[in-house]
Amino acid sequence: MAATQVETVSSGADKLKLFAVAALVIAGIAGFYLLAKQGAIAQWAALIVALIAAVTVFLVSEPGKQFVGFAKDSWREVKKVVWPSRKETLQMTAYVFAFVVIMSLFLWMTDKTLEWVLYDLVLGWRK
Repeated sequence: MAATQVETVSSGADKLKLFAVAALVIAGIAGFYLLAKQGAIAQWAALIVALIAAVTVFLVSEPGKQFVGFAKDSWREVKKVVWPSRKETLQMTAYVFAFVVIMSLFLWMTDKTLEWVLYDLVLGWRK
């Protein structure tokens, strides 16, 4: 079993950066609504500038650097995946549809058989 390492230690500077990120996002949203009288361009500009600043501050923090490393590792793993061909995908889709049809017929027949046994034979409600 592989040993997993969990790091929860963060410096005060990183906590301050994350607080700044949250403050920038909140300021951007507040600016968007407070600039309603100035027009849509001013609203969206305030929001976009604040979000870009928040992302920039996040990326220079340690959690941001870890996120970027994780994203790069994930992308590297996605490139290693052997994706099925179009023919294989269509065949598997056809198998799934066929199984669903067969299973639905089986369940319908089971339901009707139990209905007939219980209501007609056992209880005699339908005559």
